[in-house]
Amino acid sequence: MTRFALLLEYDGTGYSGWQTQGNGRALQDLLEAAAKKLSRDGTASTVIAGRTDAGVHAEGQVAELELGSSLPPERLREALNFHLLPHRLVVLRAALALPGWSARFSAIGRRYRYRILNRRPRPALLAGRVWHVPHALDAEAMAAAAEALLGRHDFTSFRAAACQAKSPLRTLDRLDVTCEGDLIVLEAEARSFLHHQVRNMVGTLKLVGDGSWPVARVAAALAARDRSAAGPTAPAAGLSLVSVGYAEDPFAAARDLTTASR
Repeated sequence: MTRFALLLEYDGTGYSGWQTQGNGRALQDLLEAAAKKLSRDGTASTVIAGRTDAGVHAEGQVAELELGSSLPPERLREALNFHLLPHRLVVLRAALALPGWSARFSAIGRRYRYRILNRRPRPALLAGRVWHVPHALDAEAMAAAAEALLGRHDFTSFRAAACQAKSPLRTLDRLDVTCEGDLIVLEAEARSFLHHQVRNMVGTLKLVGDGSWPVARVAAALAARDRSAAGPTAPAAGLSLVSVGYAEDPFAAARDLTTASR
């Protein structure tokens, strides 16, 4: 078996999320089915840096692929992309995996972006890629409330009931709220996140933005350590996994190759 690192981009609209669900509509199923067509013994398996739910997108997801064949990384990338047609899942880079490297456990940081389209008209070009909120939101108030979530905390109030993490303790390194025209963009960074943590934080901050909550209530919700104390889960469509960080870039050798073969 040969181990590869893959950098992936996908639109999660219409798929059942990353993890296989037995219905053939999971992104993991699509990638592994494409990889098995390239395997001498018909075997292929993947491990992902961060599972994404149904409807969630990725600009920089990282996968570890074990394949029953040895192919040059550039050929693997092109062959996988051919067999992935017409699905909205693309391999951006491929490289031989470093010794001892794990897509999941070697990751030292993950960055997510959530976008809210804050205007009266519904989206056309951004349909399926944003949360459409037609009434005005106060982004400055949302940014002020977000500061209470920075640092190391017990994030039970922002954790999905089905979350399987052993501990609710997480260190949130970044949670920025900015405006880009009609878009309110939230950027979150941490070594790891709890299930639905980002979407639950966004849903809570939206309540501050629309005036339903005062800024101080977000800190109180965090301190309550009770999911019912926080706001609703924001829709999946607005969320994208932007990047995964590693102490040693698994694609360093593949970057020049990717650029040259565009």
